[in-house]
Amino acid sequence: MGNFARSPLSIAPTRAPVAIECLQRAAFAVKFTSSSEPGERSSFTPIPTMRVAIFTETFLPKVDGIVTRLRHTVEQLQRAGDRVLVVAPEGGIREYKGAKVFGVTGFPLPLYPELKLAVPNASIRVALEEFQPDIIHIVNPAVLGLGGLYYAKSLGIPLVASYHTHLPQYLQHYGLGMLEELLWSLLRTAHNQAELNLCTSTAMVKELTEHGIERCDLWQRGVDTEMFQPHLASEKMRSRLSQSHPDKPLLLYVGRLSAEKEIDRIRPVLESIPEARLALVGDGPHREALEQHFDGTATHFVGYLQGLELASAFASADAFIFPSRTETLGLVLLEAMAAGCPVVAAGTGGITDIVTDGVNGYLFDPTAENGAIVATQRLLANQSERELLRQNARQEAERWGWAAATEGLRQYYRGILAGRSLPAAA
Repeated sequence: MGNFARSPLSIAPTRAPVAIECLQRAAFAVKFTSSSEPGERSSFTPIPTMRVAIFTETFLPKVDGIVTRLRHTVEQLQRAGDRVLVVAPEGGIREYKGAKVFGVTGFPLPLYPELKLAVPNASIRVALEEFQPDIIHIVNPAVLGLGGLYYAKSLGIPLVASYHTHLPQYLQHYGLGMLEELLWSLLRTAHNQAELNLCTSTAMVKELTEHGIERCDLWQRGVDTEMFQPHLASEKMRSRLSQSHPDKPLLLYVGRLSAEKEIDRIRPVLESIPEARLALVGDGPHREALEQHFDGTATHFVGYLQGLELASAFASADAFIFPSRTETLGLVLLEAMAAGCPVVAAGTGGITDIVTDGVNGYLFDPTAENGAIVATQRLLANQSERELLRQNARQEAERWGWAAATEGLRQYYRGILAGRSLPAAA
């Protein structure tokens, strides 16, 4: 364990500005081995165990890509012998896979009631003093995450931050585009307090660096290849998704039903394919508007699916349509690929790290009026090519297990605890 776990947090020394500056400068000189390529050996293995406090704005029982990543990360850290404390908005869950979940009282976000804003309070300090973390990791710091930042700095605990939701782009979809520069300024202020900023795709590493966020690097993607498998395709699930039309072309979307996902752009694709059916799996604040938008089409609003039902839905569809242009990663794409479902996705952001056009899926130019239509029609018109895409998609997904992704994260943690850091991305 790190030194901070061996002494009471209440007397842990606050880092001097000079020490922080030295650490930042040293970051440019040292690059420890933590490859984004799975299976590569690291000079840090085996890694001693640690105590990790994770601050997140969203956790169970909410279902989304961030929660999925955190669930698997917590499980893998605990399996490795680490101890994890999750500080999250209160949601009724107090433990997950052996990790304590400390719930903080919050209130629903006006534009997005599924999310709770939890305001930091003094009880967090008590929980940290009891847990005595070696490192604090703040996920998408907004409100509760700023409490994690404050306690990391005031208690002298090393700080890691990670960026998962591309909030500046979201503003455009909620009529708040004029606030984009202000938001980037706030993000810089928060993230530049961390000794390392992790992004979920190379595109986001580049974009955050261009916007003045320092010490950025890649947190390897991951997917549950044991849960999501092609053999889970079933006629029963296909009939359910298509509302008893299993013989018709079946298009699938899985994810939040929110404005920034641009789900409305799937309608022209659906209408361009004779007798096609569309299943929208998930829920969110934009559902009512989408129900009106898709009125009169063969669209089924399925609601949430989880576990084997979700895996079966992916495996049973003909194509997974993903028009969003705001993705930092697009975890559902990896899940679809692991299940052998060919993907048609906007060729932007983190998606291009996952999908190779014409090899394991199709990418389209989101600025082209008929880009998604042409790509989807091509996919459905050639069965042999579609089967090859399925196989290649599964092979790609098999490269990215959660164990390897979390081992890379542990290497980052250990490098920081050893007094080392990563250089800013070029």
